[in-house]
Amino acid sequence: METKDRRSFLKTMAAAGAGIAAISNASAQSARPSGAKYMGDFVAPKLDKVRVAIIGCGARGGTHYNHLAAIEHTEVVGICDLYQDLAERAKKKVLEHDAERHKNVKLYTGDKHAYKKMLAELKPDLVYVITPWEWHAPMAIDAMNAGAHVCVEVPLCVTVKEAWDIVDVSEKTGKHCMMLENVNYGRDELLFLNMCRKGIFGELLHGEASYIHELRGQMNQVERGTGSWRTYHYANRDGNLYPTHGLGPVAQYMNLARGDDNFGRITSFSTPARGRALYAKKHFPADHKWNKLEFKGGDLSTSIIKTTMGKTVMVQWDETSPRPYTRHNLIQGTLGCGKGFPTGVALDYKQGDLPEAVFNAMAAKNKKHTNYHAWTQGEKLQAVYEAWDHPLYTRMKEDAKKMGGHGGMDFIMNFRVIEALRLGQPLDQNLYEGIFWSVVGPLSEASVAQNGASVEFPDFTRGNWKNTKPLPIIE
Repeated sequence: METKDRRSFLKTMAAAGAGIAAISNASAQSARPSGAKYMGDFVAPKLDKVRVAIIGCGARGGTHYNHLAAIEHTEVVGICDLYQDLAERAKKKVLEHDAERHKNVKLYTGDKHAYKKMLAELKPDLVYVITPWEWHAPMAIDAMNAGAHVCVEVPLCVTVKEAWDIVDVSEKTGKHCMMLENVNYGRDELLFLNMCRKGIFGELLHGEASYIHELRGQMNQVERGTGSWRTYHYANRDGNLYPTHGLGPVAQYMNLARGDDNFGRITSFSTPARGRALYAKKHFPADHKWNKLEFKGGDLSTSIIKTTMGKTVMVQWDETSPRPYTRHNLIQGTLGCGKGFPTGVALDYKQGDLPEAVFNAMAAKNKKHTNYHAWTQGEKLQAVYEAWDHPLYTRMKEDAKKMGGHGGMDFIMNFRVIEALRLGQPLDQNLYEGIFWSVVGPLSEASVAQNGASVEFPDFTRGNWKNTKPLPIIE
C-alpha cells in the first residue's frame, strides 16, 4: 500500500524525533505484564491450512503474493492496497496459481485504512504487511489484535516506542510477529550459519554487515512507488535507516538475543548529505518538491555495535553513492573467516582436521596447513559448499530456483513461514530479532544526533535472551 499522505509521514517522523530525546527512558521498560508470553521460542498451535491476507501489492508485494499463492496448504483470502489496479493485478496472479483454492479472495482498496475492514471481516490466520515503513508497526499491531500472526517487510519499526508497542502486543496476544529478512535465506548466508553452528570458524568475535545499493533512481517515482515515500525518510532522518539485510545474518551467526550474547551499545556516524540533493538538482525542475527538501540524511552511515559479551559488529548503509552493490557479510572467528561479495573463506587448520577436499582447496605450499593469508574463492569453494551447505538450502534449492525472488532466498523464507506454522515449529526469526535489527535505525539516529555518542540498546526480551535457544540447523 502506498500513500501520498505526507502529513501522516511527518507526524510519524515528529514522533521519531521525540523518541531520540527519550531513548534512555525507553531502555527502562516496565516488567512483562501478567499473562503475557515471552515469544523467543514460541510455538503456535498447528494450522493445517493457513489463511493469508496481504496488505500492500507494490514493489515487494508481487514476490510475496505469488509465493504464498503457490505454496500448498495456503489460501489467499484477502488483498488490500490503496490502488485498485494493483489489487486487481494481485488477484489475477493469485488465481493463476490455483483458482479453486483461492476462489474466495476478496479485495479491499481505495482507503488507507481499508485493511482494518479486511481484518475484521476475514479474520485471517496470517497477515503480510508490505507497505511504506511508517505503516509497518501500526498495521502489525492491528493484525495481531485482530487475532492474526503477522509477517512484516523490513524494517519492522522506525521508532523505539513502536518497537516496544509491537513487543507488548505480540506478548499479550500470543501471535507471531516476524520481520521478513530474506537475506538470511541466501545460500552463502545459510552456509556460514551452518559453519558457525559446527564451530568451523572457532569462537566468533566480530562481524561486518552492509547494504550498499545505489537507489537514487527511485526518486523518479514521485506520486506512486517506493520513491514517493522513501525520499522523505532520506530527507528527514540521519542515521543507519536500513540495516537489516546485512545485520540479520550476522546476528544469527553470533546468536545475538539467543542465549549466547545480546545487543549492547551502538555508536554511529554519517557522512555529509550530498547525493540526493545533487540528483534532484540534476533531474528535476528547480521548483520541484524534491528540490525544496533539505536532505539531512548522510549519504553513508557507519555504525559499530558492541555486544553484551564485548564482541563487535560493523553495520554500513548507503543507498545514494555511485558504487557497485554489496552486502559485505563477514564473520570472523578464532579459527577463520567467511565473507561475501565476492564469497571467500579463510581457515586456520592443519592437515587432517578438515574434510580432505576442503583442506586440499585451502592448502598452503607446504601441504601441512591451510593458507589463511589468501581467500579460498571461485571454483575452490565448491569443496566448502559440498562439505557445509545448509540442509535447508539443499532441500529447497530446486524449488527456490524455479520460484525465484532474489535468487530464491525469498521463496525459501516464505515457504519456511508456512511450514513452521503448519508443523508447529518456532519461526526462524523470532519477534525480538526483528525488533533488535530494526531498532538500529532510531538508535543510530540518536547517536548521530549526539556526535557519535554511545547509545544503549533496550533489552526487548526483558532478560529472557539468556534462555532462548540458538536458531538450530534443521536437517
